[in-house]
Amino acid sequence: MIRLPMVIIDADETSRSNVTKLIEEVNFIELIGDFENMLTGYDVIMQARPPLVFFDLTENVDLALDTIEKISSVHKNIVIFAASENVDADLVIQAMRAGAREFLTKPVVKEDLHRALKKARNMLKQEQESAEGKIYSVFSNKGGIGKTSIATNLALQLTELTGERVCLIDLNLQMGDIATFLDINPSFDIAYVITHLSRLDESFLHSSLEKYKDKDLFILADPPDIEQAEEISADDISSLLNFLKTMFGYIIIDTSSGFDIKTLTCLDVSDYIFLVLMVNLPSIRNCQKCLSLFKRLEYDEDKIKLIVNRYMEDDEITVEDVEEALNHSIFWKIPNNYFALMSSINKGIPISELDPGSDISRNFIRLAEKLSGVASSHFEDIEEETGILPKLDIDSILEKLKDLNLPFINKFIKQQ
Repeated sequence: MIRLPMVIIDADETSRSNVTKLIEEVNFIELIGDFENMLTGYDVIMQARPPLVFFDLTENVDLALDTIEKISSVHKNIVIFAASENVDADLVIQAMRAGAREFLTKPVVKEDLHRALKKARNMLKQEQESAEGKIYSVFSNKGGIGKTSIATNLALQLTELTGERVCLIDLNLQMGDIATFLDINPSFDIAYVITHLSRLDESFLHSSLEKYKDKDLFILADPPDIEQAEEISADDISSLLNFLKTMFGYIIIDTSSGFDIKTLTCLDVSDYIFLVLMVNLPSIRNCQKCLSLFKRLEYDEDKIKLIVNRYMEDDEITVEDVEEALNHSIFWKIPNNYFALMSSINKGIPISELDPGSDISRNFIRLAEKLSGVASSHFEDIEEETGILPKLDIDSILEKLKDLNLPFINKFIKQQ
């Protein structure tokens, strides 16, 4: 059972001891601190970010209300129980306006506190499910298969389509390419953010992430030095991702190709793992190994989404052959448009900006639609601007062909 951390701030020792005993009877609460001093308790709350706080308002009422307001303004999903012997209507209103969600009368009665805690647990669960962003990890245990292209283009399309803020993270900590693919030079990187985890809040992260042009796409790049990558732990990654879920609608992760503890931690917390493969025997066999490991890790089958990259309809091995060999359905196919994609990579421009009318650009829009459930309105505009053939009548086409002055074309035109 997951236990919810909780902090008590109460200047009265008898009251604090009573509340502590009552909380310790609740099996889904983990009491991480009880404090007589308000400022000491405040510092712990700002660092530990517990979802539950008991706050006494009997003494220093104005300071207590200001402190509650500061806490709730930074930690928006926190549930604060305000308590006082004085159940004055004005005080209750002030406490609720400051950010408290429950008001308890002192001395606190067991039934009232336990009922409030159960209500808070359900409230936190509902808010977490509705408010938390989705984490999508793009993974393959083989390099050079197109992970980074998929991650960058998907991230951009999700923010364009949904209007939500999207965070793109380069967790290929030693060989990352996202900054190169987007032609950016970030001022900060993931190593910098990790070393300042104690300062982690929305304001700090916004100042540390690199915004892509005028889009709501924010990039957290890989460290510039390999030595810095070694200093990042799996726990650091877990803490960072859990916090990012409170800030962004989508978090897209370009993972490394290894099965180290950092990558596995990332895959564990992911809502979906996009396992990328190509339609050839070595790639299929590598994919089998991945699926075998994921099964041993007891990942839900629906969590694993197979994406075929560089797909061609006339491949000798069919999609049906791949699904049969892997005993897993193909979630998505990305067409083989190698030259357009390589041009995009070399210029540091996402394919949707470089060639919005291409089949691969449209494919990424469709993928974003499927994941978000939001329908795109861009296709009509794209077709008008970049239709496969210009809107010309037959005479105009023949005139343009004639201008080429090629013998076989001239012969064809004379026969018309």
